[in-house]
Amino acid sequence: MEEELAEILNQAERAAGNRDSQLVISLCKGLHPADLASLYEDLDRDSREFLVDTLGATEFSEVLAEIPDTLVEGALDHFEPKEQREILASIPDDDRVDILQDVSESKRRDFIDLLDEEEQDRTRALLRYDEDSAGGRMTTQVGKIFACMTVKEALDHLRPNLDIVETMARIFVIDVEQRLIGLIRLRDLAFNPWDTPVRDILTPEEHTILASADQEDAAKMLARYDMALVPVVDESDRLLGVITPDDAIEILEEESTEDIEKGAGIAGEQSEETYLNTGVIVHFKRRFGWLLILALLAIASGYVMLRFESVLNEAYLLALFLPMVVAAGGNTGGQASTMVIRAMALGELDPEDTRRVAWKELRLGMLSGLLLGSAIALVAIFILPLFRPELPAGVSFATFGLAVAVALTAQVASSTVIGALLPIGARAIKLDPAVVAAPAITTIVDASGMVIYFTVARTMMGL
Repeated sequence: MEEELAEILNQAERAAGNRDSQLVISLCKGLHPADLASLYEDLDRDSREFLVDTLGATEFSEVLAEIPDTLVEGALDHFEPKEQREILASIPDDDRVDILQDVSESKRRDFIDLLDEEEQDRTRALLRYDEDSAGGRMTTQVGKIFACMTVKEALDHLRPNLDIVETMARIFVIDVEQRLIGLIRLRDLAFNPWDTPVRDILTPEEHTILASADQEDAAKMLARYDMALVPVVDESDRLLGVITPDDAIEILEEESTEDIEKGAGIAGEQSEETYLNTGVIVHFKRRFGWLLILALLAIASGYVMLRFESVLNEAYLLALFLPMVVAAGGNTGGQASTMVIRAMALGELDPEDTRRVAWKELRLGMLSGLLLGSAIALVAIFILPLFRPELPAGVSFATFGLAVAVALTAQVASSTVIGALLPIGARAIKLDPAVVAAPAITTIVDASGMVIYFTVARTMMGL
């Protein structure tokens, strides 16, 4: 299926390049808006305009919400004001707000002015919320009925809004002051006597989220409690809108991408464009900052080498195991950091759990370090002598192997604890754990690993 879709998109791209409108229409017929958005993104500027002209405003309205944010304004500018009005009016209000958040402020005002008064009010109300908040991602097109209604009155109230409501999977029950009381399923309305009071068949809604809350919290709530919709309320518990499953999936994808990029030391706002369509300069700006910072911090490792130059000169064989000891610390520290960041993201860890985390990771680090150290000691004691390397006078291979094993155990144990505590410390000072932990761990454990390694070697080998 994927190969067939890829071939259709490739043919459509060539057809757009050749300005073959009939073939473009034939190939694009039946394609999902997300696939059409992918096609639009891969075209050059002239071919994009041709595709838009060929599809028309009605067809392209569904595509607009799927294209990368950097291309939205240019796509809308291609249409006449009348067509822009038709496009924006036909899009669900949450998608419309997402689109308007991606254009310049002057263009945003112009586009809002194209809408009718009711749509303008809804749009401006949603734009008041931060883009990454639950309010900024919710849709207000939700099925609502009043608790004082009967089943017949509720159905009559819902019927005129069937085409504009996002979903009828769950219908929310409110009081006269718009406060959320509970929810009801459409089938409950369909299969109960018409004179049944709605209040008697509703289910109390236990889980809501404030409009000012982070969008990720809303997505987690939907997944954790297996909810069809997450109701978004204000401080007075008035129902404002809902977060839908498709929004939750997009939120989790965005947050996951953000965490991965931060963990790799990639800064700045993530691009919605694909990797190949994102410009080299954009990639460079997002990557170079951390590369420069880490390069400067890595000088600390060089300073440690200078301080222990005499130890290395006396037992140059130590250089053989130095990369292994340092790398082991980075690997185990990275593992611990990843596990703790994930647990924090899932809400499994509180600040008071710090001691338990440290104790748990210390035991894991000691166990891993002892096993790794024992394996390396066996290599140093029984295999290394076969190559007849030189050791300082009075130092045996057994002593050398034991020193490396002790240093490795200490490095792994300390790096594991550091990797676990760095994200917790970052959160305590209001920094993003993913930003601080991953880039910092390698630099810290590199320097600490060298200090541990050379200190243990000097002490145990009498250098």
